[in-house]
Amino acid sequence: MLNYYFLRWNELARILIVEDDDSLRNLYRIALNLKGHEVIGTAGDGNQAVDMFRNFSIKPDIVLMDHRMPGKNGLEVTKEILKMNGKSKVIFASADRSVKEEAISLGARSFKPKPFSLEKLCSNINKAMNSRYIKLKNI
Repeated sequence: MLNYYFLRWNELARILIVEDDDSLRNLYRIALNLKGHEVIGTAGDGNQAVDMFRNFSIKPDIVLMDHRMPGKNGLEVTKEILKMNGKSKVIFASADRSVKEEAISLGARSFKPKPFSLEKLCSNINKAMNSRYIKLKNI
């Protein structure tokens, strides 16, 4: 007998936004909230992001990560966050495409070259959230 664990489309995510540009950080927060996601925190630099992540009792499902920012850069923060909790999924966003392979090798779920559309970001979030439900189990 086959048991199916179905894909749950458009599952809403708990999201931490890490972005040093105030206007982008606010735009992401507003847009993701309007899509029904829960933005549980925003950080303007790498050190703040690590401290915030450490202090969450329930870790975010998704971390939207910028690369170039004050304090620790996005690669350093990604490494620390995934070491604390490998279940959180990092979506790395940068205009610097030269860091794509390193971000992915550190464990980032995907890389979004800036600028990107909010529709594509939401699509990446949905894929990351739903991937854990794609399972088939033989009994």
